[in-house]
Parts: sequence; structure tokens; C-alpha cells
Amino acid sequence: MIAAYAIIALVALARLFELPYSARNTQRLLAQGAHETGREHYPLLILLHMAWLATIALTLPKPTTIHWLFLGLYLALQILRVWIIVSLGPWWTTKIITLPGAPLVQSGPYRYLRHPNYWVVVGEIAVLPLVFGEIAVAIVFSILNAGMIAWRIRAENAALADRRGEHIMQR
Repeated sequence: MIAAYAIIALVALARLFELPYSARNTQRLLAQGAHETGREHYPLLILLHMAWLATIALTLPKPTTIHWLFLGLYLALQILRVWIIVSLGPWWTTKIITLPGAPLVQSGPYRYLRHPNYWVVVGEIAVLPLVFGEIAVAIVFSILNAGMIAWRIRAENAALADRRGEHIMQR
């Protein structure tokens, strides 16, 4: 049980450590003339992720079994998350921030996929509960997350529409 709580705490800490980096990037981009899109759904996104972690922690089966295959898969998703953050560099934020006229990043995982971060989040939401055998939590939050991601992708695509086809930035 302690190991399960430690894993959940590490996931929460990792997210908290990302926030200052995101905030710095957001402030710098806004100072350069960028604008935020999707402001109305951002609090719901935060609430969804907080509820997901809290639900996992509050519904842990007793005794708790750690399923190592799923933990390994979750760790692989974290490697992809870091690749995404590094690839976006100063453009990475937790919000949808666009700088008109700026080239789109098309390096790292962005060479292969549009919105790779959302694919990682889909995996994380489904896989972390499975580490502890919480199939119902994985299903419920995957459904909720699917709606949130669809809303967010529509907002992001609309924000990036005027920048598509411009010069591509290589990092």
C-alpha cells in the first residue's frame, strides 16, 4: 500500500514540478504578443487530472498489487512526455498559447504525430489506474478525458490554423 501511495505521490510531484516551467514559458510568450486560447476549459482540465489522481488514491484495492507491466508502460509514457517537453522547449506550456507568425515545431515526436502530448495523456489516464488493478477508474476517466481532449484539440487546431503551412521550426 505504501508503494502505491508513493507512486501516486511521485506522479503528482512530477506534474507540480512542470508547472513553474510552463508558467515561465507562458509569461514569456504572452510578453512577446502571444495569446491564450481555450481558457474556459483549462480549469476543467486541471480538475479532471486532480480528480483522477485522487480517485486512484482513494479507491486503491486492499491489499494493493502493483502490476509491473503497466508500471513499465507508464514509465515509458513518461519518457515520451520528456521528449515532448524537450522538443517544444520554450514553447511548451500546459495552456494553449500561440504566438502569431511563429513557426510550428516539427521535430521530435512532432515529426510523426500531431498532438503527441495528448496521445501520452490518453495513455497515462488509462494506464496509471491499471498499475493498481483499478479497471473501473481507468475506464471512467478515459471516457471523461476523451471528451476533454477532443474539446482541447478543437481549440488548439483553431488557434494554430493561421500558422499552418508557415516555415517549420527545427529544434
